[in-house]
Amino acid sequence: MEPLLASRFKNKLKNCSTYVLVEIILVFRLNDKTLMHQKHATPRSPHLLIKNWLTTYFSLTKREYNALLVLFGLISLTIVTPYFYEKFFIKEQLMTSFETKAIRELSIINEKTYRNNASRYNHANSKEFKVRTSLFKFDPNQIGMEDWKRLGLSTKQAQSIINYRDKGGRFYKTEDLKKMYAVSPAMFERLHPYIELPDRFKKEDRNFEAKSFPKKEMVIIEINSADTINLDKIKGVGAAFARRIVNYRQRLGGFYKKEQLMEVYGVDSLKFEEIKSQIQIDPSIIKKIDINRADFEALKNHPYLKYKQINAIIQYRKQHGDYMSIADLKKVLILSSQTIEQLTPYLQF
Repeated sequence: MEPLLASRFKNKLKNCSTYVLVEIILVFRLNDKTLMHQKHATPRSPHLLIKNWLTTYFSLTKREYNALLVLFGLISLTIVTPYFYEKFFIKEQLMTSFETKAIRELSIINEKTYRNNASRYNHANSKEFKVRTSLFKFDPNQIGMEDWKRLGLSTKQAQSIINYRDKGGRFYKTEDLKKMYAVSPAMFERLHPYIELPDRFKKEDRNFEAKSFPKKEMVIIEINSADTINLDKIKGVGAAFARRIVNYRQRLGGFYKKEQLMEVYGVDSLKFEEIKSQIQIDPSIIKKIDINRADFEALKNHPYLKYKQINAIIQYRKQHGDYMSIADLKKVLILSSQTIEQLTPYLQF
């Protein structure tokens, strides 16, 4: 029994193998025919290629087409809905009769208030105009608020003049009234013929003009050793300038030429021309700086040096050793030739 089953299985297996082999041969023959057909076929046009490409990648099934139509419909409905809702469902809220009546009464009250204020303003202006026509002889040191108004000044202008008098201000001559900001030039021209001042003010005015301050005598001051008292003796130099000169001299270490005074705050070319003939300079008093020993604290207050330049000087000295001359200082790139020229009288090596 078993040999018989084995022989049948072998026959079936042989038949299957033969079938598979036949199928493979047919496939290869079909491919050869396809290749031969493609070799002899005419080439496709670019138009057909593009059409096939579009059909392959952009063609839609009926289900996809229907879904796209539904999506466009929903988008259009979302855009249009707010306009229809606002037009057909939102109604304009009308005011009630009570609200309309209240608004009308309020407008009537506002109109009456405006008319009353306008009439008061016009009445006040007419009064003021009438007052301005009233001119009379007056002493600006004596008259009060009402008299100033009669002369044509407003309440604010009159109060300004009275405040000036209350603080001790006096009018010694007619032109003094012109200096008040409250009195315009046109107003002063109208009032000028009517101003009357007592004789005692005119005498005081003449005495005041006759006074004069004592003149300083011409002196020659050495500014590197002088204190503020001696500097104050220079004609054109007061106490404030004397303090500034001394403070700048201490930062600098002394002056080596007169033109350095123009570096002092407030001393311009005109002031320098006024005082340069009254000063002299002793360069030997200048305080020198040992550039190879000075640290940051010793250099930071010097007016010719900035913090970055001081750091560069110290770092170069640490890397290359002591400075031997001004030529070595020129190797510090951050120092300009003008800065080195200004520093030269103050350095020692």
